[in-house]
Amino acid sequence: MHKISRRLFLVFALAASALAQAQLSIEITGAGASRIPVAIADFLGDATASRIVTATVRSDLERSGLFKLVDTTGAALDENTSINHADWRGKGADALAAGSIGRSPDGRMEARFRLYDTQKAVSLGGAAYVTSNEMLRAAGHRIADYIYEKLTGEKGVFSTRIAYVVKARGQFLLQIADADGQGAATALTSTEPIISPVWSPDGSKLAYVSFEKKKPVIYVHSIASGQRHIVANFKGSNSAPAWSPDGRRLAVVLSKDGNSQIYAVNADGSGLQRLTQSAGIDTEPRYAPDGSSIFFTSDRGGSPQIYQVAANGGEARRVSFEGSYNVSPRPSPDGKMLAFITRREGRFQLAAMDLATRQVQVLTDSHKDESPSFAPNSRMILIATEVGGRGVLSAVSSDGRIKQRLSVAAGDVREPAWGPFYQ
Repeated sequence: MHKISRRLFLVFALAASALAQAQLSIEITGAGASRIPVAIADFLGDATASRIVTATVRSDLERSGLFKLVDTTGAALDENTSINHADWRGKGADALAAGSIGRSPDGRMEARFRLYDTQKAVSLGGAAYVTSNEMLRAAGHRIADYIYEKLTGEKGVFSTRIAYVVKARGQFLLQIADADGQGAATALTSTEPIISPVWSPDGSKLAYVSFEKKKPVIYVHSIASGQRHIVANFKGSNSAPAWSPDGRRLAVVLSKDGNSQIYAVNADGSGLQRLTQSAGIDTEPRYAPDGSSIFFTSDRGGSPQIYQVAANGGEARRVSFEGSYNVSPRPSPDGKMLAFITRREGRFQLAAMDLATRQVQVLTDSHKDESPSFAPNSRMILIATEVGGRGVLSAVSSDGRIKQRLSVAAGDVREPAWGPFYQ
């Protein structure tokens, strides 16, 4: 039995306005070439709770672009039901999930389920998650993650969260939501810009840049308590924070000594160390997943390009060579790819480089992409873009086939950051 951590889903003291509760809506604009047909039967037990969990599981799997939902109208099954595999094969299902919402012997609410391979007529396992009326969607996300991993071989990200900034009515709101855009909570509201949010590796903190002091200052914000502290407030600009994989240090961009250069600083603001030395502008650092090096953007060669330097500084080497403008490097969590923004024929588009072959693929057909952020399983990339003059978020798979669009009716959405796996 697994307990869903309340810490992960702790929300902040919310503003009472409807704006603070603005939800992201998701539109699926592309799917995978071959999708796995899966049936999610109606869960049994408490009718309302079961409906919420079942709907969440179905929605998660469908929007991933990797699954085709098989019609289960009239089929309500729990985890103990004897399954007629031939019948479900006849309906076109390669897999079937059945479950229920009930009470454990100690009185706690549980979401239980089992997953079946209907082609081989075998059980693929199951689980029971302790939940509550407030945590039913969280239970659904956990079940969807289980199904996703069993059927694809890679970890699901439905239980993860995203951060982003909404600009509306003269305010900037730093918001956190589930990966499907639901459950939005406001971490910070300001009349001044908030930019560059980035999650700590354990998902407990956000670092970001706030202009509330009328200049860019870097903060670290505890999600559970809402407390925050200043990490960098030096003369000039303090920008572009990026966590080291162990969560102990941040790479930051400071202009205190002249041009913007890359430094490292402890998460409490101590131990400042300069990492780059160039006559140009060095910015947008991101640690490689193993922590040994940092990717960054620099115009030291005459045009903005992507470079890589050892985590303790030293000689930098150029990474990008196609085109005259490549910025915002984001290494994938598995270390295999590098996402970035490239300018092609006047359009700013998301691209991905295979770090082994150095081959580059443009993944979008939009024209104002920015701020890429990988999902923790490296499958999807979240970006900010523009549609109809309004800022929206878009998610695209690392092969470019699966696409989603996320928007808020209340205003522009910018600065996305995809959080780490559920802890």
